[in-house]
Amino acid sequence: MSRPAFPSRDGVPASRLQLPPGPWTTVLEALVARFPRIGDAAWRDRIARGLVLAADGKPVTLDTPARPGAEIGYYREVAEERAIAARATILHVDDHLVVADKPHGLPVAPTGSFVTQTLLTRLVATLGNPALVPLHRIDRETAGLVMFSAAPATRGAYQALFRQSRIAKTYEALAPALPGVRFPMVRRSRIEPGEPFFRMREADGTANSETRIDVLERGEPHWRYRLSPVSGRKHQLRVHMAALGAPILHDPWYPVLREADDAARAPLQLLARALAFDDPIDGRSRVFESGLELDAGSGPGI
Repeated sequence: MSRPAFPSRDGVPASRLQLPPGPWTTVLEALVARFPRIGDAAWRDRIARGLVLAADGKPVTLDTPARPGAEIGYYREVAEERAIAARATILHVDDHLVVADKPHGLPVAPTGSFVTQTLLTRLVATLGNPALVPLHRIDRETAGLVMFSAAPATRGAYQALFRQSRIAKTYEALAPALPGVRFPMVRRSRIEPGEPFFRMREADGTANSETRIDVLERGEPHWRYRLSPVSGRKHQLRVHMAALGAPILHDPWYPVLREADDAARAPLQLLARALAFDDPIDGRSRVFESGLELDAGSGPGI
């Protein structure tokens, strides 16, 4: 079953939400519960202006009933959005896929305080394709490859590559040396939500994450590592490296949360280097590689 194709508004793709189960009776109540920082008044205003859509593309009303699992579209609004000068490079475009090489600091899709200054919004505007949907996400702080579905009809086949671990993802990172560890090695652990809400942590229990780690270059004082995630937990690579005693260079969240202004912080030294897979449509082997490089001495962030 294909996902609803919500239209873009002023060149900005709609954000999507599957309504979670809960005690609320209307879509409005569900939205207020899911996004309490936005508040009831703001959601009422957005609904009144037709900025919240049902799966059929029609605007919801204040009385539209909430059905758990129903997908809705909504348009984010930010009063003052900071411009991001750094630009991505489009590496590949065909009828089914778009692959872009993202710089540090550029969000993949609208989130938080970013709406127009995102990779997805820029690609929709450049390529004129409002059907673009990211097939995976990398953190705003991470640079490198992001792959997008360009056609709803074949989207499920490419999403299955990630869901079934049939795509090889390779990252590079700069981090402190680990002379006492034998490489290559595999880190397996259970990763769960931590504190505050945007961080993750390792916890006791059955492992739900796996990363294969090797050393590409032993420099001074940082080594260059190759990281190959088998699973795709949030912040998995950052959590695993920090747990090994080698947090990724300039990571403001792991192992300890540091308060830092974006403008004064050097970029996180993590790069989504390569994606490799057998195309589910025609079976041919595909390999995409980032043209970006990490730099331990890089200056202020972007």
